[in-house]
Amino acid sequence: MSVDTSPVVVEFLLSSTRHTRPFAADARYVPTGQPKPVVVFVHGFKGFKDWGHFNVLADYFAHHGFVFVKLDLSHNGVVPGGTGDLEDMEAFGQNNFSLELDDLGILLDRLHEPNGTPVPAAEMDLSRLYLAGHSRGGGLVMLKAAEDARVRAVAAWAPINDIDQRWSEDIMRQWKENGVQYVDNSRTGQRMPMYYQLVEDYFANKQRLDIPRNVREKLRQPLFIIHGDQDETLPVEMAHALKSWKPEAELVIVPGAGHMFGGKHPWDENHLPAQAQEVADRTIAFFRGL
Repeated sequence: MSVDTSPVVVEFLLSSTRHTRPFAADARYVPTGQPKPVVVFVHGFKGFKDWGHFNVLADYFAHHGFVFVKLDLSHNGVVPGGTGDLEDMEAFGQNNFSLELDDLGILLDRLHEPNGTPVPAAEMDLSRLYLAGHSRGGGLVMLKAAEDARVRAVAAWAPINDIDQRWSEDIMRQWKENGVQYVDNSRTGQRMPMYYQLVEDYFANKQRLDIPRNVREKLRQPLFIIHGDQDETLPVEMAHALKSWKPEAELVIVPGAGHMFGGKHPWDENHLPAQAQEVADRTIAFFRGL
């Protein structure tokens, strides 16, 4: 049930022993003095916590009785106190999957520490701690749940279902020879570096980062998968493969939806895109049904 009270927004910084980069998180909730389930949201590749409609999304979950927490992964290119957009390309190039998993773990640890975040303990029910992630973030939340029993359920929105299947032999050879490959950001015009260390980190941590294996063998929590049938970035067949690896997962296909479910950056409306609202409503129903 929605409530009329505006959500409280609190911001805080996180730090890691693996690197020296502070990274930002925020939480939104309607203060009631009663414990509420907590949803931690993870953005995708070339994304960040305040991208597009994500703040509207956070308010929507807060109005529906959740504490909604989102973070900037430490090497996504955003600088705390900076422009709010992707600006640190050297950090972006040094990002890798195990760093991102550890960043997410740091946030979960902070939520469990007394006074670890500005959210009062009385507002959070951490026995109902859920993860949601979009695209690459969808893959990350499945991997994190597979290794962290504190997570009670997972929602993966247009998620990746593997990490290395998109790297051809030619790409890998050139990447290793050059030490870097570049991806274009069509929104900003940036050429974004990805250093070969990402590959080295993947193979050094392959068991931990193997999404198919972890979904099949280690992901015990309930899993909700939602994907658009017109996804131009990650084909909908990836969602069907995930379902085949975990048959008890709930799978929803959104007709006509692309990768961002109608969202774009910037998003100037105070309501969600229609398809993104469907994602939110179905995710809320999934979490409430547990």
